[in-house]
Order: sequence, then C-alpha cells, then structure tokens
Amino acid sequence: MKLQPYPEYKDSGAPWLGEIPAHWNLFRNGRLFSQRNETGFGELPILEVSLKTGVRVRDMDNLKRKQVMSDREKYKRVAQGDIAYNMMRMWQGAVGVAPVDGLVSPAYVVVRPFPEVDCGYFTYLFRTDAYMNEVDAYSRGIVKDRNRLYWQDFKRMPSIVPPVEEQRHIAGFLDTVGYKTQRFIRNKRRLIELLKEQKQNIINQAVTRGLDANVKLKPSGVEWIGDIPEHWEVRRLKFLFQSVNEQTNSKQPGEVYIALEHVESWTGRISLPDDEVSFDSQVKRFQPNDVLFGKLRPYLAKVTRPQISGVCVGEFLVLRVESNEITAEFLEHKLRSNQIISLISGSTFGAKMPRADWTFIGNIKFPYPPVKEQQEIVAHIHEKSAEIDQAITRTQREIELIREYRTRLISDVITGKLDLRGIDLPAEASAQAGDVINDEGGMDETD
Repeated sequence: MKLQPYPEYKDSGAPWLGEIPAHWNLFRNGRLFSQRNETGFGELPILEVSLKTGVRVRDMDNLKRKQVMSDREKYKRVAQGDIAYNMMRMWQGAVGVAPVDGLVSPAYVVVRPFPEVDCGYFTYLFRTDAYMNEVDAYSRGIVKDRNRLYWQDFKRMPSIVPPVEEQRHIAGFLDTVGYKTQRFIRNKRRLIELLKEQKQNIINQAVTRGLDANVKLKPSGVEWIGDIPEHWEVRRLKFLFQSVNEQTNSKQPGEVYIALEHVESWTGRISLPDDEVSFDSQVKRFQPNDVLFGKLRPYLAKVTRPQISGVCVGEFLVLRVESNEITAEFLEHKLRSNQIISLISGSTFGAKMPRADWTFIGNIKFPYPPVKEQQEIVAHIHEKSAEIDQAITRTQREIELIREYRTRLISDVITGKLDLRGIDLPAEASAQAGDVINDEGGMDETD
C-alpha cells in the first residue's frame, strides 16, 4: 500500500510535533485521563510493566528473583483498559494498557481514560522517541536516571488527539503491522539458529570423521568416540599440548586483556572493549596461537585462539601445542566441537559455578588425522563457515531494517504524517489487537 500525507495541516504549537492534521487536536493529558488511586484489593493478580511488552500479569512461579509481596492491600488497583506506567521509567517506554483487573506497585501511576480516548493509540504515542523526550523534560528528581514522572506532571503534558474512531483505526493498523513484523523477526531468528546449527554440524563432522565420506573406519577403543578413520591416531591431550600457567599482574604495551565476556560462545570471536582495562589480580600470560579454553561453565564453549600476545583471566586454560603431530587451529576447532564440550561439561564440579579441571581434560583421549589432513579440514571449515556467516549477517541486517521500518512507520502514523483513512484492516487485525510479541526471545526487562 502507498500511504499519503493528510490533505490539510495546521501548526500544533508544540515544537516536538510541528504540524498536525487540521482536524486533530492537542490536549493536555488531564483532559484525557483521570488518576485511579485505589487500594485494598489484595485478591487481584500482580501486574508488571515491561519495557517491551507493556502491562502483563506477573508470573510469580517462574521469577528468577523471588519477591515477597509484603502488603498487597497497599498495591494500586488497575482496571482492565486502564493505562499504567512506571514513574521512574516512563521516559524509557515503561507504559501499557492493563489486559485484566490487577494490582501494581505503589511506585506506578494508574490513569483511567475518558470516553474520547482509545488507550491503544495513546500507548503507541507514549512510546515514540519524541514523546519519551517530553516525558524526560517533565520528570523531576535529583539524579537524571532516577527522575520520576508524577501524575501532577503527566496531566500537564500535551498529547496529540485524533477523533476517537481514527485513534482506534490507527491502533488496529499498528497492531497488525507489529504482529506481522514481529512474526517476520521471529522466523528470521529461527533461520539464524538453524544456520548456526548447520555450521556446528559441519565442524563436528569434519573434526570427528574427516572430509572423505567413504573412508574406512576402525574402532577407536573409546566408547564416547566410536569409530574413527582407520589412519587417524588417538592420544591423550596432555601429550599433544601443555597447560601454561605463567602468572603476572601486568600487561605489556601492545598486549591485550581477554576476559570470558570478551569471547563469543561457539565461534571464538573476540570483542575487546574500546577503553583500557585495568585489573588488580593475577592473570595468565599467553602467546600468539595459544588456545584459550574457558573452564568456567564450559558448556558455553568459550574457546578462542588469539593472534597476538596478551593476558587473560584465570578462568581460561592456556593451552600451547608442544607436538608436531597437531596444529593449534585444528585443536581449537576440535575443543569447540559438540562432542568434546559435552564430555568436558559432564565432568565439572560446582553446582552454581561449574568448572572444568585440567587433569580431566589432559587425560581425554583425542583422535586426530595427519597434519596435512588437519590443514585440509581447517580450510574446509573456513570455506563453509564463511558462506554460512554471510547468510547470518544478511539475515541479521534484515531484522535491523524491519525494526527501523516499524519504528519509523509508528512515528509517522501516530503523529499524523501519514493518512490511514480509507485503509482497510485485514480481518485478522481484530484477533491480533494488542498482541505484542517479544522478538528478543525469553524474558525481557521489567521494573
């Protein structure tokens, strides 16, 4: 569809809005909402305001951080269809429409809409960048990031107001667009996961069976390894490389500092911070081509091979090849394979902070081909991984573009830059209204 501007505009009188459609109004929120400040309804469910999904019922059974509701009678009642916002985080978009009757923290503000208000439309308006900047200007506090938007200030804020039927039409349109774009994002995320799995399968196949699908196999003599190509060798890891434990409390000019959070799981990509990092404890020194293996939570597969000298946290094992039978690059891919990671993860000690032990790792029996074949396997992995990485990058860019498109469309539609009148909504829109999907996957940040 091709959306056009409205035929006639007028000056809104608000610098952050500029011109608005001629038949729209600009009213203060006190003319659109009244405050609801009711307590004593302890039997109602607890609601929360999410930065991404608005107001929802809090899942009290699956909270990562258990919370004790000391006196539910003091919590504020929210009626279905009311708008609730977090006073300290309204400027970030912590606002939404209540799906059911419930309770919110006393730190929230609850507002009841007047008849000429569609709360769906205003929730979109309140989450636009321009409006959140206004919220920041009207908020009060000693420290900027702890500023609060009280009811007295919220009701003074101006809001752009189309006729109520047009409000409903705009909200329905944006619900539909949101549903479709989020479904698109979710499917693209599934594609990325499948591509990552494909990449890992290619690596696992190459480092455990080689590149020749018709090669003759022999029993390895180790149950978890199974059959291997008949010309491969099996030796314990400690005979192929050593664990280096050169301690230091400083790094030299030109060296890097690597912590666990700097290494991406399953890829080994290193992302160093821009700022200079200081540390006040002993660290390990490594050389170019040493393999760093993250022994804390080894199931994260934080295995990498830096190309420059540096120091790393003690949670890395620094593994240095001492044999001419194996290359460091093949070792890196092998240690990051599902087979090895699963084996090492099953040997860890410590429930909350499981760690791998060098004694166990060093005694792992390790199948490997001749050096020339190792080099061929590494080259194959690089070639196939590059193709998949390109596909992942393209898919991630598509997600970024669709998000930018939706954000711009919401802003243009909600502020009257584009005219939706005459645009028919699909039948599915009514079923999707208010259905906001968290495309990040999993839990999102709440209050």
